[in-house]
Amino acid sequence: MQILKDTVVTLNYTMYDQHGSIIDKNHDPIVYLHGGYDNILPAVEAALEGQNIGGTISVTMAPDDAFGEIDPSLVHEEDVGLFPPDLEVGMMFETRDPETGDAAQFRVTSIDAGLVTVDGNHPLAGMHLRFEAEILAIRPATEEELAHGHVHGEHGHQH
Repeated sequence: MQILKDTVVTLNYTMYDQHGSIIDKNHDPIVYLHGGYDNILPAVEAALEGQNIGGTISVTMAPDDAFGEIDPSLVHEEDVGLFPPDLEVGMMFETRDPETGDAAQFRVTSIDAGLVTVDGNHPLAGMHLRFEAEILAIRPATEEELAHGHVHGEHGHQH
C-alpha cells in the first residue's frame, strides 16, 4: 500500500539542525493521518506522498517550510510578580488573547532585574531543518478518523 490521501502512516523520524546535530528523534513511532489534515509539516507530507512501507525520505526545509521565521512581536518582557515564585527559564505558560480568546503558549527565556522575557515563537522557529523518516506501516483511515481529521488510538476515540 502507498501513502495517499486518507491513509494512516506510522513512521520513525530524526530531525537535524543545519549543522547536522540531532534536535529531535522519536522514541515511539509516530502515527498521523495523511492528506492535508495539518498533522505533519506540509513539506514532509509532500515527500511522503506515494511512498511505501520500508521507504525512507530526507527533507531539507528553510524556516518558512518548517516552523516559520522568528517573529519579534512574540517576545515580551513582563514583571516577575505576574509569575509563580518557582519560575525558571524554560517554563511554558499558556495565555488567552482577551480580544479573540485564542490560546498562545510562551516560553520563559530569561529572568533579570525583576523582568521576565517570554517568547511565543516555536522553539524551532528561524531554523533550517532536515527531517529524515522511515515508513513502518500504512493503512486506510477509518470513517471516524476522517470525520475528526486525525488518527484515533488502538481502541477507538481517545481525546
